[in-house]
Amino acid sequence: MSIGRTLKSYLWWTHERGNVHYDVMVTLILAFIFVTPRFFDYGDRPKPDWPSDEIRASVNPAGGMIYEVPADMIQPPIQAQGGQPTDQQLGDAIAPTAGSVVIDRKEAVKEIGGSVVAWRVWAHR
Repeated sequence: MSIGRTLKSYLWWTHERGNVHYDVMVTLILAFIFVTPRFFDYGDRPKPDWPSDEIRASVNPAGGMIYEVPADMIQPPIQAQGGQPTDQQLGDAIAPTAGSVVIDRKEAVKEIGGSVVAWRVWAHR
């Protein structure tokens, strides 16, 4: 069988199951499925596990509370790339949920690509 004829038979999938050529085709398909995601970015990303308008709160063992404020809730929006919100902006976002708080520290919560999806805020009353 010539190379051109073999490639044509692979294209039209004319080989019977159990044949060496059939096994080669299946192996190539499986290799494509499992190997290409390492080399190509298909753009699939996990969705955040909470809505963009919900603030999460948990107790800080050292005292106070830890709030996770979605980046979309910061008003006015942060203009600079990589910019940080002020304590006043974070306090305004937390106020409807927890009332007036004093912010001790803050840190960005980033997704795999590096973009900020939320702010983790340590605060107390």
